[in-house]
Amino acid sequence: MTVSNFAARLLAWHRKHGRHDLPWQHPRTPYRVWLSEIMLQQTQVQTVIPYFENFLRQFPHLPDLAAAPAEAVMKAWAGLGYYSRARNLHKAAQHCMAYHAGALPDDFDGLLALPGIGRSTAGAILSQAHGSRHAIVDGNVKRVLTRHFAITGDAGSSAVDKRLWQLAESLLPETHLADYSQAIMDLGATVCSSRNPKCTACPIAQDCQALAAGTVLNAPGRKPAKSVPERETYVVLARCRTGAILLEQRPDHGIWGGLYSLPEADDSGRAVAIAHRYITAKKPATVSLPAFKHLFSHFRLNIHPVLLDGCTAKSHIEDNDRMRWATPDDLSKLGLPAPIQKLLKRLP
Repeated sequence: MTVSNFAARLLAWHRKHGRHDLPWQHPRTPYRVWLSEIMLQQTQVQTVIPYFENFLRQFPHLPDLAAAPAEAVMKAWAGLGYYSRARNLHKAAQHCMAYHAGALPDDFDGLLALPGIGRSTAGAILSQAHGSRHAIVDGNVKRVLTRHFAITGDAGSSAVDKRLWQLAESLLPETHLADYSQAIMDLGATVCSSRNPKCTACPIAQDCQALAAGTVLNAPGRKPAKSVPERETYVVLARCRTGAILLEQRPDHGIWGGLYSLPEADDSGRAVAIAHRYITAKKPATVSLPAFKHLFSHFRLNIHPVLLDGCTAKSHIEDNDRMRWATPDDLSKLGLPAPIQKLLKRLP
C-alpha cells in the first residue's frame, strides 16, 4: 500500500460519506477551527455543536473572546466540563491580542506556545484552516492507525505515541490537507468506532491488519482499567427570601475551576458554618436534601446538599472574598457546574 493510495481512498470516501455540514466548516477560519478542536477534546460532536454555536454568538471573533469577562466565558462553557479548556482559550485569545495583532499565529511553533494548544490541535488548525501539511493524532486518528497497522501496546505510552505520529506524518497527501484531516477523523468517529466498528463500510478495510487478525476491538491498547474511586462532599444551599443564593467562586485549578458553585466542605457541619459567616439575624434551620452522584473521568463524586432557607444576607462581603450572594438574574449569567444547576432547578 502506498501513501497516496491510503490518502486517496480516504479522500474518495470522504467526498461521498464524510461530514460536510459541521458549523466550524463554514467558514473554516483559524478561530472557528481552534474553538471546535478545543471543545472536541474529550467531548463528542453532537454535544459540542450547540455549545459551539452559542459560544460564537457571544464571541464571534477572537478579539471578542479576549475582551470578554472571565465570568462570561465560563458561563458560556458551563456544562462542557474540563473547564481548564475555557480558561486556556481565554488566556490564549488575550495573548494573541497582545503579541499577534489579534489573530492566531499561522506557524506551528507560534500555535504550540499558546495555552491549551498541543501538537495535534496545532496541526488541526494549520491543516484545516490553512491547508498546510501537518498531521493530527487525536483519539479518532489513534483508533484508525492502531487498528489498520496492528499497533499493540498502550496507546498512551510514549513509544506508541511516537510510532503513531511517524505514521500519521508519512501518510499525509501532498494536497487536499484540510479534507484529508477531516476524512481520517470522520472515519474514526463514524466507521472505525470504538465499540461497534462498521468494517464493511470502511474504505481501507482491505488491508486493515487488525481486521485480518480478528483483533479490531483490541485496539487501541490501554492500561488495565482501575476501579473508580468515590469521594464525598457536602454543599450548603443558603437561600434568602428574595431568592438570592450564596455562591463561592472556585479556584482556577481543580474541579470546576473558575466557576461559581455552592460552598462545600467535607461534612455538613462545616458547610453550614461557612454559610453562617454570611448570614445575619436568626440562623435558619438546616434541611438535608437527597444526595446525588456526579461522575468525573477519574472519580465519582457523591454530593450531599444541605438547605438553609429564608436566610438574611449580610450587606457586605470583603472584596477579596470569593463568596457572593447571587440574585436569580445573576444566576442566569454566571457559570455554574452542571450538577449544581440541576440542583437549583429542582428547588421549589
